[in-house]
Amino acid sequence: MPSSYPPHSGRRSNSGSRDRRSRQQRPFQEFEREQEKHSKWKTFRGHLVAAASEFIGTTMFLWFAFAGTQASAQNGGSAAATSQGLLFVSLSFGFSLMVTVWAHYRISGGLFNPAVTLALAITKNVPWIRSAFLLPAQLLGGIVAAALVKCMLPGELAVVTRLSEGTSIAQGVFIEAFGTCLLVFVILMVAAEKHETTPLAPVAIGLALFVAELGTVLYTGGSLNPARSFGPSVAEPDFPGYHYIYWFGPIIGALMASAYYGLCRYNHYWEANPGQDSKGHMSAQKS
Repeated sequence: MPSSYPPHSGRRSNSGSRDRRSRQQRPFQEFEREQEKHSKWKTFRGHLVAAASEFIGTTMFLWFAFAGTQASAQNGGSAAATSQGLLFVSLSFGFSLMVTVWAHYRISGGLFNPAVTLALAITKNVPWIRSAFLLPAQLLGGIVAAALVKCMLPGELAVVTRLSEGTSIAQGVFIEAFGTCLLVFVILMVAAEKHETTPLAPVAIGLALFVAELGTVLYTGGSLNPARSFGPSVAEPDFPGYHYIYWFGPIIGALMASAYYGLCRYNHYWEANPGQDSKGHMSAQKS
Protein backbone atom coordinates (compact mmCIF):
# COMPACT_ATOMS: atom_id res chain seq x y z
CA MET A 1 0.00 0.00 0.00
CA PRO A 2 1.67 3.25 -1.04
CA SER A 3 2.39 5.82 1.63
CA SER A 4 0.70 9.18 1.51
CA TYR A 5 3.92 10.89 2.59
CA PRO A 6 6.92 11.54 0.37
CA PRO A 7 9.89 9.25 1.07
CA HIS A 8 12.40 10.34 3.74
CA SER A 9 10.27 13.34 4.71
CA GLY A 10 10.80 12.59 8.40
CA ARG A 11 14.56 12.65 8.00
CA ARG A 12 14.47 16.02 6.26
CA SER A 13 12.14 17.35 8.90
CA ASN A 14 14.44 16.23 11.73
CA SER A 15 17.41 17.69 9.90
CA GLY A 16 15.65 20.99 9.46
CA SER A 17 14.67 21.16 13.10
CA ARG A 18 18.26 20.46 14.13
CA ASP A 19 19.46 23.28 11.89
CA ARG A 20 16.93 25.65 13.42
CA ARG A 21 17.99 24.59 16.93
CA SER A 22 21.67 25.08 16.08
CA ARG A 23 20.90 28.58 14.78
CA GLN A 24 18.99 29.37 17.94
CA GLN A 25 21.58 27.78 20.28
CA ARG A 26 23.33 30.04 22.83
CA PRO A 27 21.76 33.39 21.92
CA PHE A 28 24.28 35.19 24.22
CA GLN A 29 27.36 33.61 22.65
CA GLU A 30 28.72 36.91 21.34
CA PHE A 31 28.16 38.53 24.71
CA GLU A 32 30.03 35.68 26.40
CA ARG A 33 32.93 36.12 24.01
CA GLU A 34 33.10 39.81 24.83
CA GLN A 35 33.00 39.00 28.53
CA GLU A 36 35.81 36.50 28.09
CA LYS A 37 37.92 39.06 26.24
CA HIS A 38 37.22 41.59 28.98
CA SER A 39 38.17 39.07 31.66
CA LYS A 40 41.47 38.22 29.91
CA TRP A 41 42.31 41.90 29.51
CA LYS A 42 41.45 42.52 33.18
CA THR A 43 43.78 39.70 34.25
CA PHE A 44 46.58 40.94 31.97
CA ARG A 45 46.12 44.49 33.24
CA GLY A 46 46.37 43.19 36.81
CA HIS A 47 49.68 41.53 35.99
CA LEU A 48 50.98 44.75 34.45
CA VAL A 49 49.90 46.87 37.43
CA ALA A 50 51.53 44.42 39.84
CA ALA A 51 54.75 44.37 37.79
CA ALA A 52 54.85 48.17 37.75
CA SER A 53 54.34 48.21 41.51
CA GLU A 54 57.18 45.73 41.99
CA PHE A 55 59.51 47.76 39.78
CA ILE A 56 58.78 51.05 41.56
CA GLY A 57 58.70 49.43 45.00
CA THR A 58 61.99 47.55 44.48
CA THR A 59 63.61 50.75 43.22
CA MET A 60 62.40 52.72 46.25
CA PHE A 61 63.31 50.00 48.75
CA LEU A 62 66.82 49.50 47.44
CA TRP A 63 67.52 53.18 46.78
CA PHE A 64 66.97 54.13 50.43
CA ALA A 65 68.75 50.99 51.65
CA PHE A 66 71.70 51.68 49.35
CA ALA A 67 71.75 55.36 50.33
CA GLY A 68 72.02 54.37 54.00
CA THR A 69 74.85 51.96 53.15
CA GLN A 70 76.66 54.68 51.20
CA ALA A 71 76.35 57.09 54.12
CA SER A 72 77.75 54.49 56.50
CA ALA A 73 80.65 53.72 54.15
CA GLN A 74 81.59 57.39 53.74
CA ASN A 75 81.65 57.96 57.48
CA GLY A 76 83.47 54.78 58.46
CA GLY A 77 85.40 53.65 55.39
CA SER A 78 83.56 50.32 55.17
CA ALA A 79 79.81 50.11 55.55
CA ALA A 80 79.93 47.41 58.24
CA ALA A 81 83.45 47.97 59.58
CA THR A 82 82.16 48.89 63.04
CA SER A 83 79.25 47.79 65.20
CA GLN A 84 77.64 51.18 64.63
CA GLY A 85 78.02 50.78 60.86
CA LEU A 86 76.60 47.27 60.94
CA LEU A 87 73.60 48.48 62.93
CA PHE A 88 73.10 51.46 60.62
CA VAL A 89 73.14 49.33 57.45
CA SER A 90 70.80 46.75 58.98
CA LEU A 91 68.37 49.45 60.06
CA SER A 92 68.52 51.04 56.61
CA PHE A 93 67.51 47.82 54.91
CA GLY A 94 64.96 46.74 57.50
CA PHE A 95 63.11 50.03 57.79
CA SER A 96 63.27 50.73 54.06
CA LEU A 97 61.67 47.36 53.36
CA MET A 98 59.02 47.86 56.04
CA VAL A 99 57.91 51.25 54.69
CA THR A 100 57.92 50.31 51.00
CA VAL A 101 56.16 46.98 51.59
CA TRP A 102 53.49 48.77 53.60
CA ALA A 103 52.96 51.24 50.74
CA HIS A 104 52.72 48.58 48.02
CA TYR A 105 51.19 45.76 50.02
CA ARG A 106 47.71 46.13 48.52
CA ILE A 107 48.95 46.48 44.94
CA SER A 108 51.41 43.65 44.35
CA GLY A 109 52.04 42.27 47.83
CA GLY A 110 55.31 44.18 48.17
CA LEU A 111 57.65 41.26 47.36
CA PHE A 112 60.68 43.14 45.91
CA ASN A 113 62.75 39.94 45.91
CA PRO A 114 62.95 37.12 43.32
CA ALA A 115 63.56 34.58 46.10
CA VAL A 116 60.35 35.64 47.85
CA THR A 117 58.46 35.51 44.56
CA LEU A 118 59.76 31.99 43.93
CA ALA A 119 58.66 30.84 47.38
CA LEU A 120 55.17 32.31 46.99
CA ALA A 121 54.80 30.64 43.59
CA ILE A 122 55.95 27.27 44.94
CA THR A 123 53.49 27.47 47.82
CA LYS A 124 50.70 28.52 45.42
CA ASN A 125 50.21 31.90 47.04
CA VAL A 126 51.10 33.65 43.77
CA PRO A 127 50.29 32.22 40.30
CA TRP A 128 53.29 31.27 38.19
CA ILE A 129 52.13 33.55 35.39
CA ARG A 130 52.14 36.48 37.82
CA SER A 131 55.66 35.50 38.92
CA ALA A 132 56.83 35.69 35.30
CA PHE A 133 55.77 39.36 35.27
CA LEU A 134 57.23 40.21 38.68
CA LEU A 135 60.73 38.73 38.40
CA PRO A 136 62.01 40.95 35.54
CA ALA A 137 60.46 44.01 37.21
CA GLN A 138 62.30 43.29 40.46
CA LEU A 139 65.65 42.76 38.73
CA LEU A 140 65.20 45.96 36.72
CA GLY A 141 64.30 47.82 39.90
CA GLY A 142 67.56 46.68 41.49
CA ILE A 143 69.55 47.95 38.53
CA VAL A 144 67.79 51.32 38.46
CA ALA A 145 68.18 51.81 42.23
CA ALA A 146 71.93 51.12 42.10
CA ALA A 147 72.39 53.33 39.03
CA LEU A 148 70.53 56.22 40.67
CA VAL A 149 72.59 55.95 43.85
CA LYS A 150 75.79 55.89 41.79
CA CYS A 151 74.71 59.02 39.88
CA MET A 152 73.15 60.97 42.75
CA LEU A 153 75.46 60.36 45.70
CA PRO A 154 79.16 61.26 45.95
CA GLY A 155 81.88 58.66 46.33
CA GLU A 156 82.35 55.20 44.90
CA LEU A 157 79.48 52.75 44.92
CA ALA A 158 79.84 50.78 48.15
CA VAL A 159 76.88 48.43 47.82
CA VAL A 160 78.30 45.65 45.63
CA THR A 161 78.02 42.50 47.73
CA ARG A 162 81.29 40.69 48.43
CA LEU A 163 82.46 37.98 50.78
CA SER A 164 84.50 39.20 53.72
CA GLU A 165 88.07 38.07 54.19
CA GLY A 166 88.07 34.57 55.65
CA THR A 167 84.53 33.72 54.48
CA SER A 168 84.56 30.82 52.02
CA ILE A 169 82.20 30.43 49.10
CA ALA A 170 80.47 27.47 50.77
CA GLN A 171 80.01 29.49 53.95
CA GLY A 172 78.66 32.37 51.91
CA VAL A 173 76.04 30.15 50.26
CA PHE A 174 74.71 28.88 53.58
CA ILE A 175 74.84 32.28 55.27
CA GLU A 176 72.73 33.68 52.44
CA ALA A 177 70.45 30.65 52.53
CA PHE A 178 69.76 30.86 56.28
CA GLY A 179 69.16 34.61 56.20
CA THR A 180 66.78 34.27 53.26
CA CYS A 181 65.02 31.35 54.93
CA LEU A 182 64.18 33.49 57.95
CA LEU A 183 62.87 36.33 55.81
CA VAL A 184 60.79 34.11 53.52
CA PHE A 185 59.28 32.05 56.32
CA VAL A 186 58.19 35.19 58.15
CA ILE A 187 56.57 36.46 54.94
CA LEU A 188 54.74 33.16 54.42
CA MET A 189 53.43 33.00 57.98
CA VAL A 190 52.47 36.62 58.58
CA ALA A 191 51.46 37.76 55.07
CA ALA A 192 50.51 34.71 52.99
CA GLU A 193 48.63 33.15 55.94
CA LYS A 194 45.68 35.44 56.64
CA HIS A 195 44.97 36.24 60.28
CA GLU A 196 44.13 39.16 62.55
CA THR A 197 47.64 40.61 62.49
CA THR A 198 48.10 40.33 58.71
CA PRO A 199 47.59 44.12 58.24
CA LEU A 200 50.74 44.57 60.35
CA ALA A 201 52.73 42.09 58.26
CA PRO A 202 55.04 44.80 56.81
CA VAL A 203 56.33 45.53 60.33
CA ALA A 204 57.23 41.89 60.90
CA ILE A 205 58.79 41.63 57.44
CA GLY A 206 60.95 44.71 58.00
CA LEU A 207 62.06 43.43 61.40
CA ALA A 208 62.86 40.01 59.90
CA LEU A 209 65.17 41.62 57.34
CA PHE A 210 66.75 43.76 60.08
CA VAL A 211 67.53 40.67 62.18
CA ALA A 212 68.81 38.75 59.14
CA GLU A 213 71.04 41.66 58.11
CA LEU A 214 72.62 41.81 61.56
CA GLY A 215 73.89 38.28 61.13
CA THR A 216 74.88 38.37 57.45
CA VAL A 217 76.10 41.84 56.39
CA LEU A 218 79.56 41.44 57.85
CA TYR A 219 80.22 38.14 56.05
CA THR A 220 78.41 38.29 52.69
CA GLY A 221 77.07 41.83 52.47
CA GLY A 222 73.63 40.59 53.53
CA SER A 223 72.06 40.24 50.11
CA LEU A 224 69.27 37.69 50.73
CA ASN A 225 67.88 38.96 47.45
CA PRO A 226 69.22 38.33 43.91
CA ALA A 227 67.93 41.73 42.76
CA ARG A 228 69.86 43.44 45.57
CA SER A 229 73.18 41.92 44.37
CA PHE A 230 72.50 41.90 40.64
CA GLY A 231 71.60 45.59 40.44
CA PRO A 232 74.85 47.05 41.84
CA SER A 233 76.97 44.55 39.90
CA VAL A 234 75.36 45.75 36.66
CA ALA A 235 75.54 49.45 37.58
CA GLU A 236 79.19 49.39 38.68
CA PRO A 237 79.84 47.05 36.64
CA ASP A 238 81.54 44.57 38.96
CA PHE A 239 80.76 40.87 38.99
CA PRO A 240 82.91 38.91 41.49
CA GLY A 241 83.71 35.39 40.40
CA TYR A 242 81.47 34.06 43.14
CA HIS A 243 78.49 36.27 42.23
CA TYR A 244 76.41 33.16 41.66
CA ILE A 245 76.20 32.53 45.41
CA TYR A 246 73.88 35.54 45.68
CA TRP A 247 71.44 33.64 43.49
CA PHE A 248 72.10 30.11 44.69
CA GLY A 249 71.98 30.94 48.42
CA PRO A 250 68.65 32.85 48.39
CA ILE A 251 67.06 30.18 46.18
CA ILE A 252 68.10 27.48 48.67
CA GLY A 253 66.72 29.61 51.50
CA ALA A 254 63.43 30.11 49.67
CA LEU A 255 63.12 26.35 49.09
CA MET A 256 63.90 25.61 52.75
CA ALA A 257 61.27 28.05 53.97
CA SER A 258 58.70 26.77 51.47
CA ALA A 259 59.31 23.17 52.53
CA TYR A 260 58.92 23.98 56.22
CA TYR A 261 55.80 26.06 55.53
CA GLY A 262 54.32 23.24 53.48
CA LEU A 263 55.10 20.73 56.24
CA CYS A 264 53.38 22.94 58.80
CA ARG A 265 50.27 23.26 56.68
CA TYR A 266 50.21 19.58 55.80
CA ASN A 267 50.17 18.73 59.49
CA HIS A 268 47.51 21.38 60.27
CA TYR A 269 49.73 23.60 62.37
CA TRP A 270 46.67 25.53 63.63
CA GLU A 271 45.59 22.44 65.54
CA ALA A 272 48.88 22.20 67.46
CA ASN A 273 48.19 25.38 69.40
CA PRO A 274 44.46 26.10 68.99
CA GLY A 275 42.82 29.37 69.91
CA GLN A 276 45.68 31.67 68.92
CA ASP A 277 43.83 33.29 66.03
CA SER A 278 40.51 31.88 64.92
CA LYS A 279 40.41 33.84 61.67
CA GLY A 280 43.80 32.48 60.66
CA HIS A 281 42.77 28.93 61.43
CA MET A 282 39.55 29.25 59.45
CA SER A 283 41.49 30.61 56.48
CA ALA A 284 43.99 27.79 56.66
CA GLN A 285 41.29 25.13 56.93
CA LYS A 286 39.44 26.42 53.90
CA SER A 287 42.48 26.27 51.62
